[in-house]
Amino acid sequence: MKYTQLGRTGLKVSRLVLGTMNFGPQTDEAGSHAIMDAALDAGINFFDTANVYGWGENKGRTESIIGSWFAKGGDRRDKVVLATKVYGNMGADGEAWPNHDKLSAVNIRRAVDASLKRLGTDHIDVYQFHHVDRNTPFEEIWQAIDVLVQQGKVLYAGSSNFPGYKIAQANEIAARRGGTIGLVSEQCLYNLAERRAEMEVIPAAQEYGLGVIPWSPLHGGLLGGVIKKEVQGGRRASGRAADTLADPSSRAQIQAYEDLLDKHGVEPGEAALAWLLTRPGVTGPIVGPRTAEQLGSALRAVELELSQELLTSLDEIFPGPGPSPEAFAW
Repeated sequence: MKYTQLGRTGLKVSRLVLGTMNFGPQTDEAGSHAIMDAALDAGINFFDTANVYGWGENKGRTESIIGSWFAKGGDRRDKVVLATKVYGNMGADGEAWPNHDKLSAVNIRRAVDASLKRLGTDHIDVYQFHHVDRNTPFEEIWQAIDVLVQQGKVLYAGSSNFPGYKIAQANEIAARRGGTIGLVSEQCLYNLAERRAEMEVIPAAQEYGLGVIPWSPLHGGLLGGVIKKEVQGGRRASGRAADTLADPSSRAQIQAYEDLLDKHGVEPGEAALAWLLTRPGVTGPIVGPRTAEQLGSALRAVELELSQELLTSLDEIFPGPGPSPEAFAW
């Protein structure tokens, strides 16, 4: 496994991030434990989750599964850089009691204590804001985080799904307060097929020293050889991938992508991950395996070297927006 610093911090993390969103809804506890063991054995030390994972009436289930894995001992907790998130409504019925969601100081305090209990640990390494809260000023958010840092419950703070201007605003206010390190990471939607983050989010993250953690690196399976799997009678596309393939021009684009990688003898999913690892500012993509076999495929991507010829061809199939602001200005 290869490692890098998380943004401007001294924290060393693996170039792949283990996403746990499938733990509970799609992978049972025993299977989830097996995947985490395999990830740790392979050198993955950065695990990502969220308080709402488990979904519906099972919100919090994913954190509990991770907590039961930590409880097995073997220095599991000490070896893991643990990231979780706050923002979502934790009510099973979808109705939030006032102050039981988003980023008020009241909810942050409540949510972190609940996450710590489910995770069976005394601290969270990277506590991430799952979404922008337009109603809570960053002065309040940072005050709450400062208290948690002083208490030893949180070490670093990160963002998720933030636009570039909010990254700037959050860190400028942190700097004015003094003594607050501010955001150290941004978790955003970013992959070959969805490159809008290159316009503002990634430049802002680089300017302020945030590590970029792409989620959905295969774009809902679209970049994982979905057409080839259909032809071979495998798992059919669903969700975002199915919607995209319904459009003839988009399907032709994905077909060109798969044909290119077949020509180079590279697996599509591994190429999509390896491409992200070449992108400026990227710490490591989040991989969310449902099985140990899927984890093995992701691990091969870390060692995969993409030729300049292949990188150029990928840019031709999936052109990015170009540098900002030139992409939208003179």
